[in-house]
Amino acid sequence: MINLELSPGHENIRNMIHGMGKSMIRPLARKYDSAEHVKPVELENLGKMMDQMGGGGNPMADALGGGKKDEGGTKIKNGGQMMGVIGAMEMCWACTGLTMAIPGMGLGNAAISSVATEEQKERFGKVFAAMAITEPGTGSDSANISTTAVLDGDEWVINGEKIFVTDGAYCTHVVVWATLDKAMGKAAIKSFVVPKDAPGLEVVRLEKKMGIRASDTAAITFTDCRIPKDNILGNPDIAKTAEERKKAFGGVMQTFDNTRPGVGAMAAGVAKAALDMTKDILAKEGIKPAYDKNLFNASAIEAELYRMEADYEGARLLIMKAAWMADNKQPNSKEASMCKAKAGRVGSYITLRCVEICSSLGYSQEHLLEKFARDSKILDIFEGTQQIQQLIVARHQLGKSSKDLK
Repeated sequence: MINLELSPGHENIRNMIHGMGKSMIRPLARKYDSAEHVKPVELENLGKMMDQMGGGGNPMADALGGGKKDEGGTKIKNGGQMMGVIGAMEMCWACTGLTMAIPGMGLGNAAISSVATEEQKERFGKVFAAMAITEPGTGSDSANISTTAVLDGDEWVINGEKIFVTDGAYCTHVVVWATLDKAMGKAAIKSFVVPKDAPGLEVVRLEKKMGIRASDTAAITFTDCRIPKDNILGNPDIAKTAEERKKAFGGVMQTFDNTRPGVGAMAAGVAKAALDMTKDILAKEGIKPAYDKNLFNASAIEAELYRMEADYEGARLLIMKAAWMADNKQPNSKEASMCKAKAGRVGSYITLRCVEICSSLGYSQEHLLEKFARDSKILDIFEGTQQIQQLIVARHQLGKSSKDLK
């Protein structure tokens, strides 16, 4: 059964990453939030440092790939995925945008860790990979991908356009979702690892954003872009039977079962940052929560803090459960969507409410509260919106397929 307390090893990792975020990332948060599209060069050494940490050391990529192994090859319970969500919470407590801009921390790295072969992990294990899924006509419906990949001899030829590619300019590689045959629907959608310097790949635009401004978001086009045949992730064959098609697309979508708890953890980390900063600001004004009081005997501000902390704790525990299930090879699609929906909603509410509670101090740039509020909103949107997560949970609860319940 799941243990709701962190192991001593994970607690040590949590403390180490928290300290690293506090000393090396938080001090840069305002600088790169203001200087959008300026590459945070200070993070290059941090990325190398994290890569040298035990077990891969990447709390948003290698760790999200499904767990460490001991010397006998046995999966360690509460392993990689648990370390991933712990690391994501602590890094995003420091700064979400900068966390996503650390070399090797791209969502494409998580996809490689999840579904690549051992040979591909050897080739691409040290790259900085973005994830390119969304298109101008395709948002939450990932099955409607229009970007095409056609096999020509020993190369894939990719054509199409992707938008809202996180780390699209800073990355060295892009994991691209494309279809082998549009008429075949979901079954023909595959993911490909494309080097940024591949002929035909062009970054055409950088988006100006409300939040996570330290992390670049790009639009990328692929025009007869050629990559090696073995850069496809997973099985290159198109499934023929209905059961095979369902299993094939399920394998592609399994990436989300790994990354959604991580994104939920990012939202929880921002929420915790806002709560901690709000309590510090209030303490300077002589307002300190007295946890021995009944909720109904507390002041309005105290009662609101209690409710927000309870919401945060609920999100955190859902995230831990989804991560624990992944580490223990239990299907977690429903739980991944539950924790993403809960944490995304809670993160947005808590950060904005903390701005309101702290009044002018929350709204001004004297503190980072207003930045936390801006950063948190995207965490409720990408990797599947709030509405999509609720739809997935409903399908699981009612035993309905995507065809039956849209």
